[in-house]
Amino acid sequence: MGDVAATMKIMPESVETDLNDLKSKLEAVIPEGASLFGSKIEPVAFGLKALVMVIMVGDIEGGTEQVETAFAAVPGVESVQVTEVGRPL
Repeated sequence: MGDVAATMKIMPESVETDLNDLKSKLEAVIPEGASLFGSKIEPVAFGLKALVMVIMVGDIEGGTEQVETAFAAVPGVESVQVTEVGRPL
């Protein structure tokens, strides 16, 4: 199958959540077989910002499901949504 680039939008629990700290916590729980390709902070509305991360997912069972589950379990994460899946350029 090869590598797949999955773009994920992680919404914090509140406006006060430190997104740089949250990013560090998310990086620490990336499952074996996946790796961080890039990230950015994206404004949503009314001061709320989302963390958008591109994760390279190799041949791990379940595709992005393991990454989504790991991210959702991190304190401070309200939701995890895969917004795009494609081949890396």
